[in-house]
Amino acid sequence: MEIRPLISPEDIEAKLAEMGRQITEDYAGKELLLVGVLRGAFMVMADLARHIDLPCEFDFMAISSYGASTQTSGVVRILKDLDEEIEGRDVLIVEDIIDSGLTLNYLIKSLRVRKPASLEIAALLLKEGIQRVPIDVRYVAFPIGPEFVVGYGLDYAGKYRNLPYVGVMGGDVG
Repeated sequence: MEIRPLISPEDIEAKLAEMGRQITEDYAGKELLLVGVLRGAFMVMADLARHIDLPCEFDFMAISSYGASTQTSGVVRILKDLDEEIEGRDVLIVEDIIDSGLTLNYLIKSLRVRKPASLEIAALLLKEGIQRVPIDVRYVAFPIGPEFVVGYGLDYAGKYRNLPYVGVMGGDVG
């Protein structure tokens, strides 16, 4: 399987540092709860958090909508819910990639009913032009096209998450 590099480790690091500075400024004087969406967001969240100069807590959710496919199924299942209560808290959802927006839309609705003080989204990648529901993403590192990408937490059938860059898969991937 050929993988063509799209975003270098250096570019990812620089953009996450920039996002971290902006988040630090926007949440000055507040305590932030970062919510990582597993499994893909673990690398993004760890590296982004190192650039946020505020007291932060971490929690994770696991949501499934893909299985082994490259297309979202539209059926969302929560596999792991939050351990922390979020009522009255400033919550920042950290995502690796936003494509159709269906999964994230479901997650946002699920979290809003828990009454956080604020609920925003930070994403490494935003696929442009394919959103099926409008999502307001406050922090986006890289807008990309519709290509299927792997690396830096993103996988295909569980593989390639460990690549230090984001790359485009070549060949037939589904």
